[in-house]
Amino acid sequence: MTTYDARENLSDLTATADEVRRSVESVIEGKPEAVRLALTVLLAEGHLLVEDVPGVGKTMLAKALARSIDCSVRRIQFTPDLLPSDITGVSVYDQERREFEFKPGAIFAQIVIGDEINRASPKTQSALLESMEERQVTIDGQTYPLPNPFMVVATQNPVEMEGTYTLPEAQRDRFMARLSIGYPSTAAELEMLDVHGGVSPLAGLRPVAHADDISKLIAAVRGVHVAEPVKRYAVDLVTATRNHPELRLGASPRATLQLLRAARAAAALNGRDFTLPDDVQFLAMPVLAHRLLPTAQAQLNRRTAEHIVYDIVQRTPLPSPAPAPGGAQAPAPVQARGF
Repeated sequence: MTTYDARENLSDLTATADEVRRSVESVIEGKPEAVRLALTVLLAEGHLLVEDVPGVGKTMLAKALARSIDCSVRRIQFTPDLLPSDITGVSVYDQERREFEFKPGAIFAQIVIGDEINRASPKTQSALLESMEERQVTIDGQTYPLPNPFMVVATQNPVEMEGTYTLPEAQRDRFMARLSIGYPSTAAELEMLDVHGGVSPLAGLRPVAHADDISKLIAAVRGVHVAEPVKRYAVDLVTATRNHPELRLGASPRATLQLLRAARAAAALNGRDFTLPDDVQFLAMPVLAHRLLPTAQAQLNRRTAEHIVYDIVQRTPLPSPAPAPGGAQAPAPVQARGF
């Protein structure tokens, strides 16, 4: 899709995205940044990891996003006894036809909600690897494509919680972004008690967009223009994580690709058909931090991956503002936005 096509569809994109955002925000009180990031990941064809303590609305956010879109939804409750075949499916021998028949697992849906993903064993978690990266499942040498659009929204408790397993590095790298919802403000919590105290907030939620609408919006996002200086800025940020002395594992090339895809979606949600360094900068924390592994010394110094990403963003020079497509001058990005 060309940039011109993206411009034509930009108004439709923002209008539909606003309807989905308002629908989700009617359930998730006082957390517009979290809802916006979830929408960004959806339109960027990524997967979202929601990590926080129990009871702050992680699963509610995933369900609200799924119910706001008229598409197929499956929920997987990850437990220690969950098997990989429960997720991907299994081939069963049919005695009447004397052949094996494939029984699809829970991954065969357009939006898959993986609840408490880090309570299953690493072997079971790894069943998602092929699905999330290649959008297909291979069983007994046969490949089955997954529906389009396809998104995994997984929730997990912090690793300090009892009964959790650490997600493998390869699994974390397949999530485009990680967000933490956090506790609501006093006003938002009081409103939650008044509005949702007697009935489930999901009870009255109805779809405001169709799966075909989301597919069209995703196609429009692909056409958002990314200038060469913005690409260079994204590469500089990711390269800095690989050379940082406080990190024993930096971000992968997949992280660079997903950072630019998310920047395209963020630009479109802001009503632009071109990206800015500001879009990349704003998304650096949720896209990069969960992929990084600090050294033992950094952990002793209580330096988290978030601290290191913040430092990298502060130290990496911003490219000079360049003319936007069509001759319009792009506004200068704001330093350290979103931190």
